[in-house]
Formats: sequence, structure tokens, C-alpha cells
Amino acid sequence: MTRTVSLQPPLYTGQLKHTPLGDLWLAASLVGLAAVAWAPNELSFQEYLSKRFKRPLEKDAGRLALAMDELSQYLQGSLKTFSIPIDWSLLRPFQQAVLKTTFAIPYGETRRYGEIAAEIEHPGAARAVGRAEATNPIPLVIPCHRVIGTDGKLRGYGGGQGLPTKEWLLKMEGAVMA
Repeated sequence: MTRTVSLQPPLYTGQLKHTPLGDLWLAASLVGLAAVAWAPNELSFQEYLSKRFKRPLEKDAGRLALAMDELSQYLQGSLKTFSIPIDWSLLRPFQQAVLKTTFAIPYGETRRYGEIAAEIEHPGAARAVGRAEATNPIPLVIPCHRVIGTDGKLRGYGGGQGLPTKEWLLKMEGAVMA
């Protein structure tokens, strides 16, 4: 039997427990943060990472210490801007453009899907922007919760408890909602 060895560098994983939004799982490459997830258990998180990134995994919470610290501070309301590096190379070009624009949305502010589409020079691509946001592998740090519908209403959110989590995050940030 021949065993294949991945030539991809690993993702390092760890868990941030007891946040106001529950336990979070994190993964990082040597370049930066790759994933933040609400997974029911470690196996589910590992399966998600393996399917999405196709890289070997290693437990190493130490490599995630800064990310865990900043996420904790953010969820306690004492951090408004993340400084942790993000591994943008793990995203496809369109999603990278969308999520870099989303990452730039200031704390406590919101943008509409169509505004992001226009900003990345794809003015008719609001639905594609929504799909890119829905598959954001680094929620909270890349604040897809700050993206709302054209009518100013909350639209889907895949993290935590869904829309109640999105609403909690926006209220915590003091965002003005329609």
C-alpha cells in the first residue's frame, strides 16, 4: 500500500472556550489565521478544515494565542480592530476581494451587499457577494456580520445561533440598525 504525504504545510488548531458566544475553534497556517468556527466538537471542525483546505492538521494552541486573545477581547467589547495576520492566500480571488472589503468595514458600521459589490467593481454581483460572505471561513475577525440587506435588515448568518448572533454582535458594536 502506498501512502501519500501531503506537500501542503499544516494548519494549526486550537479551541477558545467560554466566550459570550460559546466555544470557538480556530486554525492558522504559518502565514496567518485561516478559520474560526462554531463546531460542535473537534472532529467536526477537523472534517470541515480537511474538506475546505485539504491540508494536514496539527494541534498547537500556542500558535493561536494572539488570535485567541484578540477574539476574547473583541467579544468582551474591549477590542475594536484586529491586528492578527490573516492567510488571504487560502481564498479564491473573488471571495478574497469581497472579504478584504468586508475586513475594512469599521467597528460599529454596516455595509449593504450591493455596496460591497460596487466597491469591488462588480456592481451587479450582490448575490455573489452574499455567497462569498456566507462561506467566510473567518467570521468575527472578517466581520461578515456587518453586511446587511439592501433594505437595511439583517440577512442570513451562519455562525453561532444564526441571526440572533449577528444581531448580538451588531448591538455589542453599537451599530445603528434600520
